[in-house]
Amino acid sequence: MKNPLIKPGEINVAVIGLGLMGCSITACLLMAGHKVIAIAPIPSDIDTAEPRVTEHLKMSLQEGLTNQTPSVVLNNLIITEDYSFLKDCKLVIECTIEDIEIKKKVYHKIENEISKETIITSNTSAIPISILQKQVRIPSRFLGLHWSEPSHTTRFLEIICGDESDLSQAEWLYELSHFWGKEPTLVRKDIRGFITNRLMYALYREAFHLVENGYASVEDVDRACRNNAGYWMTIAGIFRWMDLTGVPAYHNVMKDLFPTLNNQTEVPKLIDDLVKNGAKGISNAHGFYDYTPEEAKLWKETFEEFSYDIRRLALKYPADVVKRKMEEKA
Repeated sequence: MKNPLIKPGEINVAVIGLGLMGCSITACLLMAGHKVIAIAPIPSDIDTAEPRVTEHLKMSLQEGLTNQTPSVVLNNLIITEDYSFLKDCKLVIECTIEDIEIKKKVYHKIENEISKETIITSNTSAIPISILQKQVRIPSRFLGLHWSEPSHTTRFLEIICGDESDLSQAEWLYELSHFWGKEPTLVRKDIRGFITNRLMYALYREAFHLVENGYASVEDVDRACRNNAGYWMTIAGIFRWMDLTGVPAYHNVMKDLFPTLNNQTEVPKLIDDLVKNGAKGISNAHGFYDYTPEEAKLWKETFEEFSYDIRRLALKYPADVVKRKMEEKA
């Protein structure tokens, strides 16, 4: 539920890093009503950022996520390489690559311009916040904001506290994120990978084990994921799913299955070989599947179309869907 005391239009937010995710985060913040300062640490992103953000806004208007035209919303966006524009920002979201040294240099530039009250966050996927906050002058105002792509359509957001983070600021971000269309998770104790990545990478590891050892093909594993977990995860998480389908059955299976699961610690050869050969996925039509340039383009467009469709379905079943139904019956 949105806190009526929070007014996004009065909160200037900065996004540092304008790659794929930085642009979708920027679109999300603009649609929520924020004024956004978008900083491009990589100069080439200056030219690509506005078209990307504009396309997100056009699609969002078409799909009903906003009722404002891109030309109106873009009035609240400044794209620049100049960090001095950060001086009036209440919140800064760093979205640079997963390299501590690069992030450290960015934090230094940020802290030279902002006030002591400004909150700094990182969109890191796996680096512990407790490590990153050692790179800043005021660790207590540093937290993690872990988004998921496409950031402007998904309900996902993790707010992560490091060892020295101020919990009250994390709770403020938790309230604010509801204006971004999120059902946020507040991670009060830092751990590498946070929640969703720890769950997903356990799944990735087992998937590689099954393929590399000849139990199934890449296509078979993907099909199983889509038609099992992909079928129910929009409405229920792991624990709710066990409640819905019978807890004792899972207890019985765990005793025999857990000892057989893969627990290797090295990067799987399948992905290692792909990356060494330049694979980036659909961005260069080279990944676990073979793509023509046209197929890669259509997969990108189809995923974007799906992200809006699944959002519409997911919004019919919010986290408190049963609570709402009970209130309607009362």
